[in-house]
Formats: sequence, structure tokens, C-alpha cells
Amino acid sequence: MEHWIYTFQLWGKSVSVNMDTLITMWLAMTCLLICAFLAVRKISVMPSIMQTAFENILGFFWGMSDSLMGREGRKHIPLIASLFLFIIVANLMGQIPFHILHMKHGELASPTNDINVTAALAIIVLVYYVFMGFKKKKIRFLFADLSPINIFIGLIDILEMFTRPLTLALRLFGNVLAGEILISAMLGLCAYFLPLPFMFFEVLVACVQALVFSMLTMVYVSSAIQEE
Repeated sequence: MEHWIYTFQLWGKSVSVNMDTLITMWLAMTCLLICAFLAVRKISVMPSIMQTAFENILGFFWGMSDSLMGREGRKHIPLIASLFLFIIVANLMGQIPFHILHMKHGELASPTNDINVTAALAIIVLVYYVFMGFKKKKIRFLFADLSPINIFIGLIDILEMFTRPLTLALRLFGNVLAGEILISAMLGLCAYFLPLPFMFFEVLVACVQALVFSMLTMVYVSSAIQEE
């Protein structure tokens, strides 16, 4: 499970990037953009299969946001649904038989098996819900008032803010990477039929992990903007 590492000079310093991750990440984004274009190209009262699929996904998140954040929560759906769609497509890319493409360096796999990608997604979530919290509550986002007990609680909340994205990133990265390693091990033992149950299970894991990531994002945003 080695990465194709490309190193270049930037302002006199060596910078390394995982090219396999960049390629599969852009493939996932391109796939999403094409599907989104096809879904909205001819919107109709009698929807196509693609339009129906996207409407059901957005309807699910609208329902969850209404229950957690009220009607105000719908304005956060573009970020949450985008994260869900990108992560589920990225996770499922690990089931594509990229191994038939023989590369000189590394191999193509799911972009979410790279901690850099999952950490970047988690940082986006952190910046977003902290920004929305300060926008809605100002300093009350951290400290209800300047009493000693509330200052102490606020400091604990600040620590929790930085552990949340860490757990988001590690959970997604660990589950995807472990699944790909397991399937690779099964392929090494027997390339025929034996890996199939594990591959079907990893499809389920890919969907569940995308849902967990997006649902936790919704919970974090809700906790940041709610007055309770």
C-alpha cells in the first residue's frame, strides 16, 4: 500500500505530494460534478433516476437538520451533503480494481486511505463550525460569562474542538485503510471468490463511514449554533 510520492522544489524547499491520492481525489470530484450536472440538467416534475437519487439524499439531510437544528439548519446542508457525497464516492473507489493498472511507483486506491485527505476534511469541518459558532454567538460561543467556572468550562471546550477533527480524521482513515489491507490479504491467499464477501462488507463500511462523518459534522454544527 505504498504511495506514489512526487517531490518538487517550492521557494527553495522540497515539497512532497502523494500523486496517487491527488489523482483518485480529482477522479472522485469529477465523477460527482458530472453526476450533479446530469441530475439538474433537465429537472422535471417526473424526475429521472439521477434526479430522484439526489432528491432523496437531500431530503434525508433536510429531515435530519430540521430535527437537530430546526429550519435554520438547511443552510448548512450544502457542506454536509457535499462531504457525504465526496466521502462515499472516495471510499467506494477503493473497490475499483486499480491493480490492473501497473504503475512504476505505488498504486491507485481510495483517496480516503490517506490521512492527509481525511485530516483536510476534518479541518474544513472544524473551521466551519467554529466560524458559524462565533458568527451566531460571538464570545458566548466559548464563554457564557467571565465567571471562573465558565472560563474553566470554556477552556475544556476549546480542547474538545481540537480532538473532534482528530477523531473524525482517524476514524475514516483507519476504517478505509484497514478494509483495503484486509482485501489485499485475501487476494494474496486466494484471488478467486474468497475476497468477495469482504469486498461486499467494505461497500457497507464505505457507506456507513460517509454517513457517520456527515452526521457528526451536523451534530458539531448544531452544538455550535444552538443556544442551549
